[in-house]
Amino acid sequence: MTTESTDEVYGSLARRLAALLYDALIVLALWMLTGAVVLIFTDGEAVPAGTIWFRCLLLAVTALFFTGFWTRGGQTLGMRAWRLKLVDQGGEPPGWRVAAVRFAAACLSLAALGLGFLAAVFDDRSRAWHDRVAGTRVLLLPKRPRRRRGA
Repeated sequence: MTTESTDEVYGSLARRLAALLYDALIVLALWMLTGAVVLIFTDGEAVPAGTIWFRCLLLAVTALFFTGFWTRGGQTLGMRAWRLKLVDQGGEPPGWRVAAVRFAAACLSLAALGLGFLAAVFDDRSRAWHDRVAGTRVLLLPKRPRRRRGA
């Protein structure tokens, strides 16, 4: 069952990419932390470039970051800053399966030289390839009214 409101405003590609840039900085920090933890277990020896298990570990950290935030409220930290929210066909934050499918499809969207993301420009609901595959949409949340100081 799809609950899509006619008054929904969808997140633009520019806003989505800005949120992704915020999140990329956080993921980069998580990768550095992961590398530091790995160094503890390798007695300070660097992991050789291209080591498949380390690449898989970094991919898993990235997947957990995005899917974890998407399933717990529908927003990563970057999405929160840019007032974006990910919802499934029912209008709720996606479950783990949908989030995992969306993450995998987003990797393919990015691997296709970003064409999967660019598709959002040509879609009436600003859906990228990974949104179509997972059955999700990214909404633009309204601005919260500012509270006046001293009130």
